Amino acid sequence: MDTDTVISQLIQHFREIVPLEDSDIDFIIPKLEITELGKKDYLLREGQVSKHMRFIAKGSLYAYYIDEKGKENTTQLGIENWWVNDLYSYLSEQPSRMFIQANEETTVVQISRNNLEQLYKEVPAVSEFWRLKMQSAYVMLQERTFEHSRVDAYTKYRSFIGTYRNIEQRFPQYMIASYLGITVEYLSYLRKKHLSDLS
Repeated sequence: MDTDTVISQLIQHFREIVPLEDSDIDFIIPKLEITELGKKDYLLREGQVSKHMRFIAKGSLYAYYIDEKGKENTTQLGIENWWVNDLYSYLSEQPSRMFIQANEETTVVQISRNNLEQLYKEVPAVSEFWRLKMQSAYVMLQERTFEHSRVDAYTKYRSFIGTYRNIEQRFPQYMIASYLGITVEYLSYLRKKHLSDLS
């Protein structure tokens, strides 16, 4: 994926939420870092401090942690035009408790904390963009927490595929199941039930 295409994609993403002048873009572009990942490459490992915001231009990423029993627990899934990060590590500057790994060949645009802080001053629209993004992320986290404790698995599954259309085909079943907090076998059952209900 060529650099101009990647940068244009990110700028368009910004402009879907906040207005940007051409002069703003001139400030933004030098602050961007493009990273290419092969399938299974790590973007972040447990114990590292997350120092970048990360935008997926192409491909897909997933975030997970390993519990005390050695089980992998998926916490985030991300495809094109999504941001994936360990926000706790980024905001607190503490070591991450998660891994972020490429699910397929992936192109990521990164903005370091220092560069982003500069952009907040140089381009107020970038600050507004992240204010809105953080609000949205908090709402989604609250909704997921509510669903996890009060909603049955079938409702969670239907909400997932309704909210994140086409994402199910991009990730292995075990990741989707882990994200939903169910077994692969039960996910298969829920899929069949959903298809049956649609017919």
